[in-house]
Amino acid sequence: MTTLNTFDPKTHIQTVTVVGLGGTGAQIARSLARMVYDMKAARLHTPQIVLIDPDKVEQKNVGRQLYTEADVGQPKAHVLMRRFNMALGLDIIAINQPVNAEKHFERWGNLIVGAVDNHLARRELAKANGAVWVDAGNHFNAGQVVIGNTSNHETALRYIDGQNSRYAYLPNAGLLFPTLLEPEPEAKPQPEPERSCAELVAAREQDLLINDWMATIASQYVYKLLHRQPIHSFVSYVSADGMSVRSLPICRDELLPYLQVEV
Repeated sequence: MTTLNTFDPKTHIQTVTVVGLGGTGAQIARSLARMVYDMKAARLHTPQIVLIDPDKVEQKNVGRQLYTEADVGQPKAHVLMRRFNMALGLDIIAINQPVNAEKHFERWGNLIVGAVDNHLARRELAKANGAVWVDAGNHFNAGQVVIGNTSNHETALRYIDGQNSRYAYLPNAGLLFPTLLEPEPEAKPQPEPERSCAELVAAREQDLLINDWMATIASQYVYKLLHRQPIHSFVSYVSADGMSVRSLPICRDELLPYLQVEV
């Protein structure tokens, strides 16, 4: 019988921060609130929840994201904070500012869930040393969810075989997919600015339900971390069109191709 390798970051999670509260992030925040409520009921240690997003609810978000007509014009972070705190008796913190690694993340005990749609925000997430980072990113009807805790290439290679079937370090999203930290390539002489998920959905350039798929998978990684359940994969590829999820097992053979450096 083959033994599955497990991600074990040996981190006592004190804070879970959801960055980006659009189509995917708002759903993740909802799932996270439910998790913490359930953990409190079971008298388990619960982390502090922090929600970060500088945006306000716009009309285009209604129905496509977890917001209503009454929320239009209000900060997304504050809307969700009030909703979950009142419904579940939690003490969620809302930050209505662009994410800043130095300002918003302590050095240890952080679980960061990124659901952002721009490279600048991801660059800040990649700076959070010592944090476990779950990142969700998608296009029209497919995407990937990555879990990792190091942006250092040498560290990832040093621990690529794990120890006793356990991996203390996994490459994070910025290391696995470096292009996530770069601007979109220019397709026109006068490039258009990066568009949000809501704008893509409104223009029928993004599947209405892909964010729900992404949020479910990202939330499952979070659930396993908070309940100290074994995590056997480092990336999950999601296809709404094919109605499938393909998760790659943690092992040298699967990790190494992502860490090869082109000469």
